[in-house]
Amino acid sequence: MEETADAGAGGRADDPHSAFGFTGSWREFAPIAFSNLLLTIVTLGVYRFWATARERRYLWSRSRFVDERLEWAGTGLELFIGFVIVLLLFGGPYFIVSFGAQALIARGYEALGLALLAGSIVIIFYLAGVARFRALRYRLSRTRWRGIRGGSDDNGFVFGLSYMWKTAVGWIPAGLLIPWSMTSLWNERWNAMSFGPYRFVSKADSAPVFLRFLLFYLAPIALVVGGGIAAVMGALAGQGIGGDEGGMIGGAIGIIGMVIALYLGLGLIAVAFYAAFYREVVGKTRWHDLEFSFEARTKDWVKLLVGDVVLVVITLGIGLIFLGYRHWKFFMTHLEARGEILLDDLTQSTTATARHGEGLLDAFDMGAI
Repeated sequence: MEETADAGAGGRADDPHSAFGFTGSWREFAPIAFSNLLLTIVTLGVYRFWATARERRYLWSRSRFVDERLEWAGTGLELFIGFVIVLLLFGGPYFIVSFGAQALIARGYEALGLALLAGSIVIIFYLAGVARFRALRYRLSRTRWRGIRGGSDDNGFVFGLSYMWKTAVGWIPAGLLIPWSMTSLWNERWNAMSFGPYRFVSKADSAPVFLRFLLFYLAPIALVVGGGIAAVMGALAGQGIGGDEGGMIGGAIGIIGMVIALYLGLGLIAVAFYAAFYREVVGKTRWHDLEFSFEARTKDWVKLLVGDVVLVVITLGIGLIFLGYRHWKFFMTHLEARGEILLDDLTQSTTATARHGEGLLDAFDMGAI
């Protein structure tokens, strides 16, 4: 049996011509979100692991790929056990080392104490990379499509080392190699994953997004120069109207305008960069005969983020519980695929199934759907 995944250009939630679709609604999600919030508060945060699993079951069940909906097979208990394991294996020893280092410094052994602190920071840096890898492996292993799951036999320990040195190299030359670091780590992580019998292949290149990243260096100069000119002109205009006092007010208004323009300008540039980055990395990722693409443009990202801010502000923070729903819907409605799937050739993944949840990622507060 053969299925064709031919992506349409639109981003509608249930476009029948799109390989991916989303049929959920905020009205359906609201009871889940509010009850999760209430139970998390009542249990002093313990229920959040089961809340995460419950939320994912809903989102996955409303997400369609070709002709079948996805299924989330993970449980809250897995997430909870994973967090407890990390807390016992890494949390306790880290605090012991930290207190020991402080005690050594207090007793006059500054070099040894600082060395212990530096070592603990390096270990955390390394574990952050391992966490990102293992979280993706876990989520693929708990995602079902036509009863087939994904995963990886890689434990992520080597990726943790790559995450350390590639991130460091990205930042060393004034951050100029950050696009290379991001795309290289994306490729390495996804090339280690598979779904069913087929591996993912990612060949993203940093060159297409590098020019947008350079705007981070050029924009501040242009904004500061422009803001300085505006401040001078404001001061002169104010002085002509109200003397020295008016000149001070006009100059202050110009400076405030420059700061606002710098903040908003850099934020918009960051959004434009990430929009180009995701179009590049998703567009260069393949699964057997399928080619993926991410159709969200900068304006789509801006609408999403502005909507997030407005929702959180007007609800006095309660709207935070809907951000996961909004982001997943954004992801599913802009993700596309082209190619053919030979269903008769699909077999179950033979990769090892991760036994525990995203404990490391959760411990470092880097969780995301």
